[in-house]
Amino acid sequence: MTVDQSEGEHTMRETKVLVLGATGNLGAYSALALKKAGFDVIAAGKRTSDNGFFNDYGIEYISVDITKKESFDCLLCKNIDIVADFAGELPSRCSFNPQALIRTITEATMNVLEFMRKSGAKKIIFPTTPYDLFQYHETGEPIDPDAPRSYPATGDHSIYAIAKNAAVDLIENYHNEYGISRFIFRFFTIYQYHPNAYHYADGLMRKMPYRDLIDRAKAGEPIAIYGDPTRVKEMVYIKDFTKAVVAAAKSNLDGGFYNIGSPTRVSLEEMIRGIVEVFSPENNRSVITYDSSKPDTLQSILDWSKTKKELNYEPEYTFIKMMRDFKKEMEEEPFAKLWNTGDYYKKMYEESK
Repeated sequence: MTVDQSEGEHTMRETKVLVLGATGNLGAYSALALKKAGFDVIAAGKRTSDNGFFNDYGIEYISVDITKKESFDCLLCKNIDIVADFAGELPSRCSFNPQALIRTITEATMNVLEFMRKSGAKKIIFPTTPYDLFQYHETGEPIDPDAPRSYPATGDHSIYAIAKNAAVDLIENYHNEYGISRFIFRFFTIYQYHPNAYHYADGLMRKMPYRDLIDRAKAGEPIAIYGDPTRVKEMVYIKDFTKAVVAAAKSNLDGGFYNIGSPTRVSLEEMIRGIVEVFSPENNRSVITYDSSKPDTLQSILDWSKTKKELNYEPEYTFIKMMRDFKKEMEEEPFAKLWNTGDYYKKMYEESK
């Protein structure tokens, strides 16, 4: 709760959170979780309309283009306390466009921070990329959230990491200059059901690997485990991620960098066997084989002890629990009003080939 002063009288009001990128994967779930936690939420996205989705949850939706600083003018009178900024381009959601990454991440973050300075908002929640610590990815050790940042010299995540690093540096400056607390979240893939099963990898559109595995399991097709089956990764479910967002919104700390990890790291073999357990028909289970000639998967391990200590972060979704909830949402399509359906994106992909 915050205190408003009007004509000498003090009144209590709900803390107001502006969720930018609210029509995207992380933003939509976070907006609903913050509302459920008791915050007064305004959802904002570039889309002119959310099709009435957020209104169904008692959340106001406003169209905001974060690349245009004047687009924030309509929010100056909204008494925003916290900004949860999940807007900006992703390498996996667009063909390679370096200028779009700089414009929608670095330059847009400057617009967000200036809006916060003018409006008096005192906290920002912002996702960075694990590729800012790419040099530690294959060490086999959990990565310190406060390790020195860098970026890959090449690849489709190079400029993305540069843009994110610059945005984080701007946030740090506004923390030092204006006392804005900052909660910078670092994570690998946040797993959730989205009807769009396709993304860009190295400039080409293709089905996401784990979504392809799910489809193969549903069809009872054979699945091969490539490389070393014991290599592990963090597999965070969206409903654990949003707990961290709510915890950051409630926190009285100045913030910092926080790694977001899963309750137990999941090996490649555990992942594939879990997918088969949840999605394969009982009478037509996918046969699992091994192919050690193929390259190993990335072994991504994050140290999230700081997140646990400072934000009381305790993820609860094991991989099997995650997949079962994923399957439920795949069947029910709870965000169809906002995102459309899986059949819609499948048709679009097939027509684009």
